[in-house]
Amino acid sequence: MANKLNEMMSTFIPLAKPNILEQDIQLVNDVLRSGMLVQGKYVNELETSFTKLCQTAYASAVSNGTATLHLALIALGIGKDDEVIVPAFSYIATANVVELVGATPVFVDIDISTFNIDVLKIEQAITPKTKAIIPVHEFGLACDIEAVMKIAVKHNLAVIEDAACALGALYNGKHVGSFGQFGSFSLHPRKAISSGEGGVLITNNETLDKKIKLLRNHGTEIINGKMDFSEFGYNYRLTDFQAALVYSQMERLQASIDYKNKLAIIYNQQLNTSKMQLPHIPDYTTHTWQTYHVIINETINRNELIVTLREKNIGVNYGAQCMPYMQSFQQKYKLNCEALFPNALRAYKQGLALPIYDLLNKEQVNYIINTINKLVS
Repeated sequence: MANKLNEMMSTFIPLAKPNILEQDIQLVNDVLRSGMLVQGKYVNELETSFTKLCQTAYASAVSNGTATLHLALIALGIGKDDEVIVPAFSYIATANVVELVGATPVFVDIDISTFNIDVLKIEQAITPKTKAIIPVHEFGLACDIEAVMKIAVKHNLAVIEDAACALGALYNGKHVGSFGQFGSFSLHPRKAISSGEGGVLITNNETLDKKIKLLRNHGTEIINGKMDFSEFGYNYRLTDFQAALVYSQMERLQASIDYKNKLAIIYNQQLNTSKMQLPHIPDYTTHTWQTYHVIINETINRNELIVTLREKNIGVNYGAQCMPYMQSFQQKYKLNCEALFPNALRAYKQGLALPIYDLLNKEQVNYIINTINKLVS
């Protein structure tokens, strides 16, 4: 037992690590040998697997998760002088894409217990310029998406679900990403399944799907039997070897979620709750645990804790950004985050993301817990 503990103390435990198996590598090799490296059969297979899982009509695989959001906004015609409601706490890409199309992100504070957008504060942020809402299913936990949809229908707004972290999460038994006009997923290495970089955009709208597929490939279309360009598009294609890498991982998605739920239970049962707030899961949703995120008590310096834990070979980090607090948005909008977004700012300044992934074993989790408990006691 002592030898095992010494081994864990001397071996770095990363925050995340993709679970790539030999069968995944073999599929990549098959594509490389085929010579068909872009937009081949595995891109199509991956898209089909997403439609089957999420129960939507269409899916488009693209180069990364940020591209999915960017394309969705463009396909919906959102641009200059428009406003898009986003949660104040998320990865910066959620708001950046709004800026990229020339629109204005309107930030709404989060519910500190779920880290998702506070649905009770959405309507007061709506103006005549508001065209869409981008709710985020933060860290793999579904937001109250039905409440968001009711508000959107009432005010005639589009909904783009940022489900980058939440593939496989359910809201009242229905897959996230399938409620709004679009559902956006990321295939980054910190996600449950990974192609390195990549993203998938799902929809039930045929017209929107056609628009996305045009935009991701330079606006290419076959017209009168010849290739032509009917849109000013982008190169947001996913390579076929990336699609192959992630395709067979789809079969292990639920097993991955189930395993991480077991690790989360250990965290829930053993972490010192007197000095930290643990994740809360409402009855209406399931959690995929892309991140196990806690709030550290303000009496503890979170940044110093991160440094100390890394010195002890535990790869922790803060979870996401209070986006309007970041320099780019402060320079442009100068919003008072302490007054307007206290929960988002607290989640950013006192949040701590702990390792949780397929290759993490229970002994390592126990080591992480014991180390943290000693440091915050």
